[in-house]
Amino acid sequence: MPLPATLHLGAALGAAKAPALDSLVRFTGLAEITSTLHAPLKPEIASLYARKAAANPDFLFAPLLGRRFTYDRALDAESIAAWKAGLFPLLRAKRLGVLILQFPWAFRFTPENREHLIQLRRAYREFPLAAEFRHDSWLADEARGTLIDYRLAFVNIDQPAHFRAMPPAALLTSGLAVVRLHGRLPPVALQRFEPAPPPRPYLYSLDELETWLPRIRRLTDHASRTLVITANAGPDHALVNALQLGEMLGASPLMAPAPLIRRFPAELAAFRANRPVQTTFLREDLPARAVA
Repeated sequence: MPLPATLHLGAALGAAKAPALDSLVRFTGLAEITSTLHAPLKPEIASLYARKAAANPDFLFAPLLGRRFTYDRALDAESIAAWKAGLFPLLRAKRLGVLILQFPWAFRFTPENREHLIQLRRAYREFPLAAEFRHDSWLADEARGTLIDYRLAFVNIDQPAHFRAMPPAALLTSGLAVVRLHGRLPPVALQRFEPAPPPRPYLYSLDELETWLPRIRRLTDHASRTLVITANAGPDHALVNALQLGEMLGASPLMAPAPLIRRFPAELAAFRANRPVQTTFLREDLPARAVA
């Protein structure tokens, strides 16, 4: 059976060795744009993304807001205008699923930080926003009330367990539900203000993914739209896990890129390739050669 029309599964796009957009459009329903964490998207690139998504009428994008707003807490008009200019083509094409405000662990629930969040909501009032917090102080009733009052979705995250870390949840503060699975990275990578070292590759196990199924189903039952993003590091690891989540949630038919099935035959055993999967044979009458 197909997934619910309101449920979009996808992976991160834009990091080194991330899945190509063509693969995400063909085999998933969502692409997270990570490059916008560091620089605004050029409007012509955003328009190109929207055109590439035409092959999948339900495909959406989930860009990250620049870290200068969420980590450095800047609110200068020039930067706001630059980031908005790169987002408007996706919004006008009805391809913008959400704009994610990713805050560091050090961004705790305080009156000053609450006010900064409200100012960001006002600065980007044209866009659907979701706030991702790493510190569990944002589970306080007043914090959740702020998200509800200002129509900010809460990003339910999977992150390593560490002191005052945001735990796994299925919290809904607007009509939009968002889930991001980061992998089980070293905790220091999520606590620092400054850029952390590149994370090690991480591939979720089926058991780890299964723990998220009840939360995803609960959110899907109550939200007008649910976006689930695998953002774990590694070449194609996020795409593999996104496809596995789709399988576990009942997606059909199960299709995947042939090179991906060749590299992850056990994880994608139930999937059919979009073209024949090349298999290497050794002839018995020829000496075997070492493969570098």
